[in-house]
Amino acid sequence: MAIAGNKLTWKIKTDDIEKESTELVVKTKKIYDKIGGLKPEDINFNNVVKQLADNDCWYAVKRNNVDFLQHVCPDKTLRDASNAADKVLSEFDVEMSMRQDVFDALLTYQKKFPGDRSDETRRYVERQIKLGKRNGLHLTKVTQEKIKAQKKRMSDLSIDFGKNLNEEKSVLEFTSDELGILKLIFVGMLDHWTEDGKLKVTLKYPHYFPCMKKARNPETRKKLETAFNSRCMKENGPILEELIKLRHEKAALLGFPTHAAFVLDMRMAKSPDTVATFLQELAKKLQPLKEAEMKLFLEYKKEECEKYGYEFDNKINMWDFRYYMTMVEEKKYAVDQNKLKEYFPMETVTKGLLDIYQPGCLLPDGSRQIAIAAMVANFTKPTDDQPSLLTHDEVETYFHEFGHVMHQICAETEYALFSGTAVERDFVEAPSQMLENWCWEKEPLNRMSGHYKDSSNIPDELLEKLMASRIANAGCFNLRQILLGTFDQTVHTQSQADPAAVYSDLCKEILGIDATPNTNMPATFGHMGGGYDAQYYGYMWSEVFCMDMFYSRFRKEGIMSSEVGADYRNYILKPGGSMDATVMLRNFLGRNPKQDAFLESKGLK
Repeated sequence: MAIAGNKLTWKIKTDDIEKESTELVVKTKKIYDKIGGLKPEDINFNNVVKQLADNDCWYAVKRNNVDFLQHVCPDKTLRDASNAADKVLSEFDVEMSMRQDVFDALLTYQKKFPGDRSDETRRYVERQIKLGKRNGLHLTKVTQEKIKAQKKRMSDLSIDFGKNLNEEKSVLEFTSDELGILKLIFVGMLDHWTEDGKLKVTLKYPHYFPCMKKARNPETRKKLETAFNSRCMKENGPILEELIKLRHEKAALLGFPTHAAFVLDMRMAKSPDTVATFLQELAKKLQPLKEAEMKLFLEYKKEECEKYGYEFDNKINMWDFRYYMTMVEEKKYAVDQNKLKEYFPMETVTKGLLDIYQPGCLLPDGSRQIAIAAMVANFTKPTDDQPSLLTHDEVETYFHEFGHVMHQICAETEYALFSGTAVERDFVEAPSQMLENWCWEKEPLNRMSGHYKDSSNIPDELLEKLMASRIANAGCFNLRQILLGTFDQTVHTQSQADPAAVYSDLCKEILGIDATPNTNMPATFGHMGGGYDAQYYGYMWSEVFCMDMFYSRFRKEGIMSSEVGADYRNYILKPGGSMDATVMLRNFLGRNPKQDAFLESKGLK
């Protein structure tokens, strides 16, 4: 059924993509040319700010029609056409972002009407001017041309980086003995069997993670780990190295000492030193937890090697990491993950998710552009005799990503520039992490679950064990996040780097585990090419705010409280990026945020 106000359509052919791309370029350029040609005395809100804002809204909708297909369309011809259009439009975006005449018009407007219109309008103008300066529009033409060339090259490299990972199709073959109990995952999936009776395993998440968690044979795990972290190594390794170099060069031209300093100037953290201190202090607090967990991992490994005749090397390898984390959950907390997933059929989880929970930005005529959001994820497929049954990890991922969806849909701003998730990047994960909390509480868990055969509730005993297991492996899990955040900051505070070598050194330093030989994990790290550069720390940083909001309001006043939910929507989701995150947090919490709840959630208090 069509939704009133929905301007998106996926009934697109290859020719349509090129046609719509051309329309986007022609119409937008015409608007920018008109603004750039205004005389200073003629400049006003309607012919500068409103024209840009109206185009932002139209352009975003039309462009999503064109470039979303490259991520989801089963037709490779359409995917390639979408990808090619994305490159063309990305280069066009660079051209428009470097329009000196439009930048000058905004400066003139700001000088002529310094107190004009709403706070959000003033913020819009200030943001556009700051973005202009971050593109070098206050510098010489020669410098601007260098920055423009760098931006275009980085845009192409980033698109290629993501495309390489998206198109990766590696398949490994294992005997039933090599996979053991995991062969049950493939029952009913005839396309996953070879003619000689071997099982085909891809490196996509629904195959890879279950194997790394449950494959008893260490050689099977090693083979998978090596293949997974060697994906696109030859293609993406050089791309990432060039991106790091170009990012630093652009930052230097703009007067910043490093790319990280350039990026963080627009984030809550503000500086690399602040981020480094945050990560280092948290890592120090987590080390005792990690040491105790690793000791237990080794005990389990020694016991299992003796029992099944595997060689015991007296250390935890990267391919052991998830396996023994899972074993801790099952042995120490007695959570039977295979039994648990029988209570999480996709349709039941989806209904519960929606039970726990329209908006957008203003159109040229003052009406509201309806917000449409799509969530793209890989979940366990249904089989001939079972629906799609989600692991609890997948349920948590579903809620996390849906948190981004709700942020996008519930925002009500004047300008598309601030709509939805357009907040500081080191705050953007807080609303998605927030929704994860409902996956660990009894009442919402009962709402989102039901056995796939008879809709019966999760047994109380299993539910209690699941909730208790939330702090399982807190040291190892969170130190791995710190490892990734530290790696990201390290390579982006250097003029050039060998990402594989940096990652290898940090693995040993932070986790005490060697990186898997002959791999290049950074070449598979989609965030490095997908807009999270120098910002991966934000997952841990924003979790501080997420936990403060959840513990201080929802846990105290009721996790299903509609009153607290309304406050959360109004103070956190509704403003989008129209105000600073610190202001939104104070409005919701009634005070400045604190770390106490975050530390408690990690078992540190």
